Amino acid sequence: MSELIDASVTQLAKAIQAREISSVEIVQACLKRIEEVNPRLNAVVQLRAEEALDEARRADAALARGESHGALHGIPMTIKDSLDTAGVITTGGTLGRKNFVPEKDATVVTRLKNAGAILLGKTNTPELTLDFETNNVIYGRTSNPYDLTRSSGGSSGGAAAIIASGGSPFDIGSDYGGSIRQPAHFCGITGIKPTSGRVPRTGHIVPFANGATDAFQAIGPLARTVDDLTLLLGIIAGPDWQDPLIAPMPRANPDDVDLSGLRVAFYTDNGTATPTPEIMQAVRDVAQALTGQVASVAEARPARLEETWDLWTSLNVADGGFGVREILEQAGTEPSARHMRRAEFEATGRDFGRRLREMDLFRSQMLGFMANYDVMICPPNANVALKHDTFAENFAGFSYTATYNLTGWPGAVVRAGTSPEGLPIGVQIVANPWCEDVALKVAKFVEQTFGGWQKPLL
Repeated sequence: MSELIDASVTQLAKAIQAREISSVEIVQACLKRIEEVNPRLNAVVQLRAEEALDEARRADAALARGESHGALHGIPMTIKDSLDTAGVITTGGTLGRKNFVPEKDATVVTRLKNAGAILLGKTNTPELTLDFETNNVIYGRTSNPYDLTRSSGGSSGGAAAIIASGGSPFDIGSDYGGSIRQPAHFCGITGIKPTSGRVPRTGHIVPFANGATDAFQAIGPLARTVDDLTLLLGIIAGPDWQDPLIAPMPRANPDDVDLSGLRVAFYTDNGTATPTPEIMQAVRDVAQALTGQVASVAEARPARLEETWDLWTSLNVADGGFGVREILEQAGTEPSARHMRRAEFEATGRDFGRRLREMDLFRSQMLGFMANYDVMICPPNANVALKHDTFAENFAGFSYTATYNLTGWPGAVVRAGTSPEGLPIGVQIVANPWCEDVALKVAKFVEQTFGGWQKPLL
């Protein structure tokens, strides 16, 4: 096996079950790595080192008795600070929750613990997860492990940075407009936003029952390999009988997908923000690599993509900031001038209804487009990891992921190239609703062909 901090969840799980390594060894290796890199990254914001080591010892003792707690027995993890963790401070990046300690875990955390995973600590997120750059007034900003002058993205930026650096095998992120996929792209790892309705959001700082844009929000895994995404998604998916959006849909195995039967579309420019030449080339390279491996590859862009960024952003503020202010009030945070500015964008009932109608019509049109394809390949962003404090002038570049929060479709990101600056370049792989297996099958092909995650020189 490779060095412990570089190993995949799947490799570690097999090695633990075979008694080739212990949980204590893995937890110690991750804690040492966090100690080495976190002062420069600021990715892990709460650490439970002694508690994790105690749990690892108990996991090893259980295995010695012939007891296994599940597929993740003895595997360490970090969890994004927007998801509740019982007994561990969970701020959601907002000042009112600076010392908030939840009494119970979020549903996904419970499921991971029940599968044997051990919580190392919490990872940084922007306030309420509502930004593409990971920075908040409690913990400050998180940097990119490939270039500390750049951002790790957001809102799951702390998660992506520590995974890419080897401090944690996996994390769970949330994605309202790209918050899993953007950090995966910026940090050169892999992540998937599942279909809306696949994974419960119970215990997240932005709760379910979020009104007209409720379906935008999804919870999903981030890791260093695509196989790990498949394993983790199987553990966290399914109804918890609390989140009303979650459907008891069956999940197919990516191994059962016939790559040769897939119809692939790709586009390099969505008409809103033109990507760098290297990002566009990475998409073309993936399309070329798939040619001959799949049934067909066509350069084809759905109509009206250039309208989706305005539609997504306008729907987010159509309530005049009521939803955000309500969450802040519950957290005990005093709304800032930035929060209050949302009131300027409050829509009339007529205008709000028109936007909702446009969203439904766009969803219908996209289904018609995908009647001819099984998967789409496109950029995750117009840029590679951005310099700190440059997000405002590059905001439209994030439109590539937000489109698929509008549709609610699954989208995975995996590394497929490197920029001239030595930064990761990911590609986004989008499939039809409930077809995470298809997205993951193609993502694994890309990973195997182009190498996937590469260890940063940090």
